[in-house]
Amino acid sequence: MADGDALLLSLFASALSHRRFGDQELRLLDAALSAGADVPALLHTRSSARQLLRESAAQAFSVPDLGTTTRLSIAGFFARAFALAGDVESCLAMTYEALLLREAKYSDDLHLQVSNEEWLAFAKDSFDNGFYTIASKAFANALVHICPSRPVYLDSTNSILKKDKISDISGLQNLAKSLSALRSVHRQSAEYMKRKASGAKEKCNLHLGKAKLPESLMFRPGIKTRRIQKLHHSQERNSDEA
Repeated sequence: MADGDALLLSLFASALSHRRFGDQELRLLDAALSAGADVPALLHTRSSARQLLRESAAQAFSVPDLGTTTRLSIAGFFARAFALAGDVESCLAMTYEALLLREAKYSDDLHLQVSNEEWLAFAKDSFDNGFYTIASKAFANALVHICPSRPVYLDSTNSILKKDKISDISGLQNLAKSLSALRSVHRQSAEYMKRKASGAKEKCNLHLGKAKLPESLMFRPGIKTRRIQKLHHSQERNSDEA
């Protein structure tokens, strides 16, 4: 990492350690990620920034008695920071955290409540990036917003459009569930094959280890047994002669 990159990232790290999570800090991060002299330097800076963000996010949320507004602000900041650093998984995780907070605390607030469009956009982003389990949950939340518990009276045209939308989202949710289950099966199969290969390797090494024993060690137990047998035979013969 070049001196300029390291300095900018160090300033950003200092700001995070002092719990400064604002637009100025995001601009500082953006400058650090853009200051590399070449591609390897940029990649190294990006990797360092991702690690720094993960550690800082964990520390930021570990503070006891964080209010909902503060948690929401922190989640929003880190979602944007992870997006700048190209950490899609962490960005989605922070966004999901913010959506759940708003869903739990601000369901009756017209400005902060989560809309169906937000859940749907987040679900599609998660699905497109291969995070099928989260996508499935987000599609479910989108369906809840389309199908409220209290009845809504619509004309026939709106009713048809609503049914089509529900059908589309349900189809995406089922597909996300299927892909999540398939990935789980593949992961379990891969882990099983890895354990099986490891076991076979250990067994092979055991056989090779036995095969590499010197002949003097391999035949030592037999020689010892024969000597014991000769000793017993000699003692018996001496006893008969006596």
